Amino acid sequence: MTAARVLVIDDDGDIRRLVAELLGRAGLSVEQAENGRSGLRALHRTPPDLVVLDVQMPELDGWETLERIRDLSEVPVLMLTARGDELERVRGLKAGADDYVVKPFGRQELVARVQALLRRAGPGVGEPQVRYADERVTIDFAQRTVTFDGVDVSLTPLEFKLLAAFVRHPRQVLSRDQLLELVWGDAYGVSADQVKLYVGYLRRKLAPEDTTRVPIETVRGFGYRYTTN
Repeated sequence: MTAARVLVIDDDGDIRRLVAELLGRAGLSVEQAENGRSGLRALHRTPPDLVVLDVQMPELDGWETLERIRDLSEVPVLMLTARGDELERVRGLKAGADDYVVKPFGRQELVARVQALLRRAGPGVGEPQVRYADERVTIDFAQRTVTFDGVDVSLTPLEFKLLAAFVRHPRQVLSRDQLLELVWGDAYGVSADQVKLYVGYLRRKLAPEDTTRVPIETVRGFGYRYTTN
């Protein structure tokens, strides 16, 4: 049986090597990355079964790295943080983290939490969605490029996340609150009017000449639905 692969992303070499040693002793295959950018490259190169991600890192911090991971993959992510307060945990969970370990951490607890996440995830959950295509829209998630009816479209990061949310839930009615959580990460921190505003932006970006060609249907009183087959 192939050992589960864990990617450890932490700029602190001592912490990174300690985590790698503990997980290696537990029979896991561990790859290390010293910052968010190298971690994302490692995730593209060989998708792991789980990511251990430090929050406090220079340049691309843990929150930004987590956001980019979630654009590509549903791989379980365990965050390492020096702060254990409730607001920090809530922020992480809403951003897509699966669990939290507070530094300094107990060694047995860290291994147990990693193993529990791997058991819950089951096989294949770390495989990233690299590309999406239907009869109108093509998305390269790795390159963050979009074409509509064969024409390249330039989207802002927020517009890209909104389109990604739609294509990942085809033919499903998504309420404004669901879209706020999927795209903005917080249903309470942003006005629901933002959803309507950005759906309009997205439609005009995709088809400036005729927005009715965009397969995002308004379901009055409920939300929006991506209608393409």
